[in-house]
Amino acid sequence: MYSKTKTCVLDGLNGYAVDVEADLSTGLQAFNIVGLADVSIKESKERVKSAISNSGFNIPPGRITINLAPANLKKDGSQIDLSIAISILLATGVIEYFPDEFSVFLGELSLDGRIVPFNGALAMVISLKELGFKNFYIPYDLKDEVTIVKGVNIFAIKHLKELVDHLNGINLIEKCENVDINLDTQIKYDVDFADVKGQENLKRAMEISAAGSHNLLMIGPPGSGKSMIAKRMPTILPKLTFEECIECTKIYSVAGMLAENKLITQRPFRSPHHTSSPVSLVGGGKIPKPGEVSLSHNGVLFLDEFAEFSKQTIEVLRQPMEDGKVTISRASSSVTYQSKFVTICALNPCPCGNYGSQNANCTCSQLQIQKYLSKLSGPILDRIDIQVEVEAVKFEELSSKKQQESSESIRKRVEKARNIQLERYKGENIFSNAYLSSKQIKKYIKFDSKLEKIIEFAFKKFKFSARSFNKILKLTRTIADLEGCEKIEEKHLLEAIRYRSLNNKYWG
Repeated sequence: MYSKTKTCVLDGLNGYAVDVEADLSTGLQAFNIVGLADVSIKESKERVKSAISNSGFNIPPGRITINLAPANLKKDGSQIDLSIAISILLATGVIEYFPDEFSVFLGELSLDGRIVPFNGALAMVISLKELGFKNFYIPYDLKDEVTIVKGVNIFAIKHLKELVDHLNGINLIEKCENVDINLDTQIKYDVDFADVKGQENLKRAMEISAAGSHNLLMIGPPGSGKSMIAKRMPTILPKLTFEECIECTKIYSVAGMLAENKLITQRPFRSPHHTSSPVSLVGGGKIPKPGEVSLSHNGVLFLDEFAEFSKQTIEVLRQPMEDGKVTISRASSSVTYQSKFVTICALNPCPCGNYGSQNANCTCSQLQIQKYLSKLSGPILDRIDIQVEVEAVKFEELSSKKQQESSESIRKRVEKARNIQLERYKGENIFSNAYLSSKQIKKYIKFDSKLEKIIEFAFKKFKFSARSFNKILKLTRTIADLEGCEKIEEKHLLEAIRYRSLNNKYWG
């Protein structure tokens, strides 16, 4: 007796269709699973047997062989349980209706026959939809996650017996209705730039960073407001588009971090502790999972106490900061996760934090300061567009009754600048100035002879690298966009150069 059903496995964020073939034959009792299955799948035979038995069905004695095809594709994940069970019940004749080739079964089985959730459901449904599959049988608890996918039929199932009755035409289950996500709803934040007194220079730098997706580094004494302002960055970023929401939700679904199986509609803000390992930052493990840089996709990665991270951890940020993606290679597989994020770094100028402060004396030696700051290598500093020196807030600013500008007001300017960029780069597959390639820089950023002389003088004086030079050009374009200027002016260029002038003071 033979039968076949369809299921899915993930490789990173990409789902691949898998044929689950069941063959029941006479002979010594055995249950074998073949087809390059990992431990979690090989253990499924115990879950499947108990789930079938406790659902009121019998498996005839004999030899059961389950083949997962294609055999050269490594399979992992408990979501294959349901497809194995349905294949066996088809082969034994318990299910009389043979599912069509466009139906997919996804779900982990508990011993009592309940169908329980698993990680990565949204990524699987989207991937298989693109391959032409139409009908998806998934755990009931995942319906909120996957019903945002339009153009497919989603059947949310609670128990194996419920699914068997449905396939046999008894007690049919209604397909789930698609959920329309309203992204125009105002997102409420617990923090606001209106609460920040002083630090006008840093606020301006944060606005430019948000407008062009530029990485930013803040250096200053403890208590100057670096962390407080960084946490307000998401409040001035443009709202996520529907496509960006799907991208973020897929990553969180694969990582098993999707709260209540709902779509992510707010830009991620991740702030890993400085004791984090390189693997936790970029992702990894035996089955590579997304790290902090991928969980920050389309959002903000805030690295507080940046110089306290290990040098190895800091250096692994090079590829994701530059390429907008991270590739994790293991002996058995290699996966790529998206990681387009704005990096916000905050650090003290020395171990005690008071180097250059007017309010306290520094107790560090010059050697200690150099060793502390040397964790930030030239390549990492080159990848940071904006460098801002932060001073302690004065009493007059803290006690001022003056109304500060709100996040909503700043966000409107940021959104206006982003819309200019979206219109300019239509068809270029980029959405902000930070991701301009060298070829696109030549096409979209033009300087007159006067500005050419200024940038040449700055290049020689500050000894900019080629990457730093390109960062300044992109930054200049963003500053001009914030003012609604198509032509780049001298003040735009000078401000951009000023944001790259701390290298010589602290790392020269």
